[in-house]
Amino acid sequence: MNYIKIVFVMLVCAFSYQTATSQTYKFRTSGFSVLEKKDNNKWGKWSELELLNIPVVLDTDKHRIVVYTQFVQWFEISDYIATEENDTDIVHSFICVDNEGTSCKLSIITRKLQDNRKQLYINYNKRIILYNIFNS
Repeated sequence: MNYIKIVFVMLVCAFSYQTATSQTYKFRTSGFSVLEKKDNNKWGKWSELELLNIPVVLDTDKHRIVVYTQFVQWFEISDYIATEENDTDIVHSFICVDNEGTSCKLSIITRKLQDNRKQLYINYNKRIILYNIFNS
């Protein structure tokens, strides 16, 4: 009987730890812009900011980030990069593989000097997608 109680307590503790460490963060976008590399391998200019109000979910339990555009973009997180912080920004970055199998780096940046405005950057080799985001 004591063995069953011990196993039960261990299972409860393990479940409680998993629940406490996994989190889901929900955001909404307010706009997006794109930057692409030209044929000369130099970055062009950011596109005009377009208004866009869609959900974005960071789910650390499932190790993925989902951007709910017309064609849903999901990113499987393969590595969590240590948070970087300086006088102007807090940067949370993730190495990911998108739903097409392409490697990329996603960063959620909090702009300290801009009323803690948040931005999501999706960095590919020849393209960067920027979403202005806010907590929902």
